[in-house]
Amino acid sequence: MLSRLARVVAPALLGGLLLAFSLPPWGWWPLAFCGAAVVLRRLDGLPWRLRLLAGWVAGIGCFAPGLWWAGAFNWYGAAVLVAVEALSMALASWAVPATRWRRPAAVGAFTLAEALRISWPFGGLPIGGLFLGQAAGPLLYAARLGGPLLLTALVWLGGAALAELARGAWRPRVHRWAATARPLGSLQVEGRAGGSRAARLGGAALSVFLVVAVGVAGRLAPDGGPAVRTLAVALVQGGGRRGVSQFEVSPSTVLSAQVAASRALPGRGARPSLVVWPEDVVRVGRRLGGTTVAAYLSGLARRLGATLAVGVTETVSTRAFRNEVVVWGPSGRVVGTYEKVHRVPFGEYVPDRAFFSHFANLSAVPLDAVPGHGSGELTTPAGRLGFMVSFEVFFATRGRSATRAGAELLVVPTNTSSYATSQVPSLEVAADRLQAVEEGRDLVQAAPTGYSTVVDADGTVRARSALGRRQVLVSTVALRTGRTLYERLGDLPVLALAGLALCASVLLAALDVRWRPRRRRWSRRVPRPSRRAWRAAGSEGPPSRVHP
Repeated sequence: MLSRLARVVAPALLGGLLLAFSLPPWGWWPLAFCGAAVVLRRLDGLPWRLRLLAGWVAGIGCFAPGLWWAGAFNWYGAAVLVAVEALSMALASWAVPATRWRRPAAVGAFTLAEALRISWPFGGLPIGGLFLGQAAGPLLYAARLGGPLLLTALVWLGGAALAELARGAWRPRVHRWAATARPLGSLQVEGRAGGSRAARLGGAALSVFLVVAVGVAGRLAPDGGPAVRTLAVALVQGGGRRGVSQFEVSPSTVLSAQVAASRALPGRGARPSLVVWPEDVVRVGRRLGGTTVAAYLSGLARRLGATLAVGVTETVSTRAFRNEVVVWGPSGRVVGTYEKVHRVPFGEYVPDRAFFSHFANLSAVPLDAVPGHGSGELTTPAGRLGFMVSFEVFFATRGRSATRAGAELLVVPTNTSSYATSQVPSLEVAADRLQAVEEGRDLVQAAPTGYSTVVDADGTVRARSALGRRQVLVSTVALRTGRTLYERLGDLPVLALAGLALCASVLLAALDVRWRPRRRRWSRRVPRPSRRAWRAAGSEGPPSRVHP
């Protein structure tokens, strides 16, 4: 029993680890296809209970490294998070039938499971998704057609092709003498195996063709169009120590670092038209209006003659705070604000605080962020800007919402200084690239300790800061108004195709089992005739065992 479980658990865990190590910062994108192939191959021939186990173990292998950053806050909370996130792969594995229709069903099931994971519970958790690893690969441009879910489906489709190639290349050992033993039916077994092998190889070739065709179609698909005009942008990174919480660094220290970095900005003349400060670098215990910080930022915008976007947190009550972006125009007046919509559960707010307080110490999250509303698009003197604050850049819906509202440039103020390693900043850069390609817009990101980035509409990272260093990135970006297919249609086509693949495969599998005529099953080890039977047939005996 234990050896049987080991034969299920070990390959599933290996497949999950390969999936995880396709992600940044370790990521090498081809590993995702190898991991998907190992997982799908291991599901072959398993009853539903073992498929459920194999899928959950594969999810553990994938999300334990992929969500390793969560351990910086609470280790047992991170363990629970990994176990819960892994249930998505367990559910998908359970839904895959054990018949010959399992490959298309697997692609649909794992795609739908990922759609569920990135949207539920508590708004979902896109971090750790396989699509982030493909930001560095040739399939990135497929995001113009179907966003993160299409990339996820292509990974599992490519993995299904590799699994079929591996299965088709395997040939069982058969006695040569079995080919002459017509009464034993060995020729029928050999014929069925050959045809099945050809079908598997044909299905694998078709899957590879589809993956390549979608990747090529993404490159040829409409993007954000030509630049309407260009814009000089400055991203201010104050720098400082990483891996510390907001309670370990005073707000004045963070603000002082930003002010010091801003001194390097040119005044009127060769000035940027847009200056972006990161998320949460200005913290006030009351409303921002009327404070000395607000007066300084207003004066800075006037001195630079530029639009200034700053990440601000305001305490609005004894229980709540507001995480927002405040934008000053060149005249020094506030021209718009945007409040963060996608809050971080257990980071910026605690859902059902009274319930979860029985299981964990929630003192690290004393206040709950007020949920924001709106598309994220703000019309400013610098242009129509689409804002996403930190965690929101992982959600394709936020970029799509801003672009549909008319945003010509995507702007991401973020704060990843709580993480000591480069894992979350690297994942965020991958999300930046995906958002830029999905929406056909240039994207700029400002972080207090990095990475600050400038990304073209084709997903190319044109500039990236160093972690922890005080820097100002100055670059020229393009404002665009074109629309991609994904911006027009969203996730619905991919969800429909995934659901159709799963439902049709399950239905065909059920019909195949019910109506397929019963055939005599022949063992791979055909019964060996006795020596007396061979002599009666005029032979000295059976030859040695060889491959056919």
